[in-house]
Amino acid sequence: MKQTINSLMILSMLSLAACQGGMKEFKTLKSGLKYKIVEDKKGDKKAVVGSFITMHIVTKVKDSVLFDSRKINNNKPIEAPVNAPTQAGDIMEAFPLLSEGDSVVMQMPSDSLFKDPQQRPPFIKPGDMIEFQVRLVSVQTKEEFEKSKQEASKAQIESEDKAIQEYIKKNNLNLTKTASGMYYVITQPGSGANAANGQMITMNYTGTLLDGTKFDSNEDPDFQHVEPFQFTLGAGQVIRGWDEGIALLNKGAKAILVIPSPMAYGERNMPGNPKNPKGIPANSPLVFNVEVKDIQETKPDQ
Repeated sequence: MKQTINSLMILSMLSLAACQGGMKEFKTLKSGLKYKIVEDKKGDKKAVVGSFITMHIVTKVKDSVLFDSRKINNNKPIEAPVNAPTQAGDIMEAFPLLSEGDSVVMQMPSDSLFKDPQQRPPFIKPGDMIEFQVRLVSVQTKEEFEKSKQEASKAQIESEDKAIQEYIKKNNLNLTKTASGMYYVITQPGSGANAANGQMITMNYTGTLLDGTKFDSNEDPDFQHVEPFQFTLGAGQVIRGWDEGIALLNKGAKAILVIPSPMAYGERNMPGNPKNPKGIPANSPLVFNVEVKDIQETKPDQ
């Protein structure tokens, strides 16, 4: 009997707490977008149209996670501009209701997101609600955002250049720095004219991080693609550091290229492979040992 009374008291207390706490229900905007603010910081910086935000966002359908920004962005918030809604139920409609530090859950019918049924993944059924869980980390004006990006970029470049110089000193290398910030040394001269934009390059390469971790190679059988690599120079088919670095070489030349991350993969985490499961971390300078095997003119239709 005493246990029953205690259980009833606990249930009554929970019920009272729920009522006093005002259990939040979903609200519906005119467009049909449902939202529920689960944490309201009541801040002054509103995410108005034209501002720039950083946020963590998880997209789900029922119990299936479609997207998790923390997993793809190394647990860092992603950046996005706040634009005017482009369709009914657009989640952008809810952002002006939020301020810095707020958390919100939004729901959109899958039919609103996938107007063309053929574009809807088979595991998402008509009428399913797609849920967006958002935590707004920061809100900035366009001017504040651009200034912070410039400052962050400058700091990153300086940090990487220091790390590259330490790598050069540690490995007793004599490299030349280009105006763009890339370092190189020709270890074996080739012959003929240097490669030019529009030409087809055939080359071998091995890429490592500054700590010596090998992340890819077309000469190492462990990476399972032992064959010459081809690309058109200057066509944006490879990282910018290659387009610049290979243009310094001629046929038969071998070189070491040390490429800062803005000329490689920047803030992106690149996927790994069985030989290097961790891949290439964001903001990683890269070291390439390269050999230009051949340089050919491309045909007009290539």
